Amino acid sequence: MKRIAAFVLLIAAVFSVLTACSGKTTGSKDKDKTLVIGIDDKFAPLGFRDENNNIVGFDIDYAKAAAKKMGQKVKFQPIDWSTKESELSSGRIDLIWNGYTITDERKQKVLFTKPYLKNAQVVVTKADSNITKLADLKGKVVGLQSLSSAADALNANPIKSKIKTVTEFKDNVLALNDLKSGRLDAVVIDEVVIDYYMTKEKNTFKVLDESLAPEEYGIGVKKGNEKLLTKLQKALDEMNQDGTAAEISKKWFGENKVLN
Repeated sequence: MKRIAAFVLLIAAVFSVLTACSGKTTGSKDKDKTLVIGIDDKFAPLGFRDENNNIVGFDIDYAKAAAKKMGQKVKFQPIDWSTKESELSSGRIDLIWNGYTITDERKQKVLFTKPYLKNAQVVVTKADSNITKLADLKGKVVGLQSLSSAADALNANPIKSKIKTVTEFKDNVLALNDLKSGRLDAVVIDEVVIDYYMTKEKNTFKVLDESLAPEEYGIGVKKGNEKLLTKLQKALDEMNQDGTAAEISKKWFGENKVLN
């Protein structure tokens, strides 16, 4: 009986050690878990591919710096932007972070960080176009990115009912290419995006003085994951305080545009 009792105690002790080790491993995995960030890789200057096919941009640098503050690695996952919320809710990505506009509708689907950049939806035409104001879009063909805040902004404006056709594209690059080729009369697009392209392709585009809607960018976190949201927001706040955010902004925009 003593031998049996001793054997039972030995097994119990081994089980206890294994359980403790298992717990430590799980905790370590949680800490070291790579954050998978869903992006539109044609959304310059926030997230796009350079001439060497590397993913670069303001949001890319911003995310890398935040992940470093959080003690985690990061992986950027190009996604179909029209399915971004589905990618997040399914767990295939951990964050939506690439010029993601905060809207009341999206707040029903995801958790948002505090806004970090201001933006606006604007109308761009070819530089030699006779379109000079929103009213001139009457009877015209207008393009925009599918399921983007550009669509929301246009739908909310009375001019929408007077436009001949609204054509949706997978990304802004395709829409701008059709504008340059003459298949579109105008494109509704994020101001920060078209500002970037206008520096790259001088005298190609012009932006109407009237904007459709002011907006702000935030980072989307899966509903129910308040722990990740809190950890991420803490990192972003620290980046504002220590100058990291300002440094990244100046690199891409020439000035500090990050909201405090």
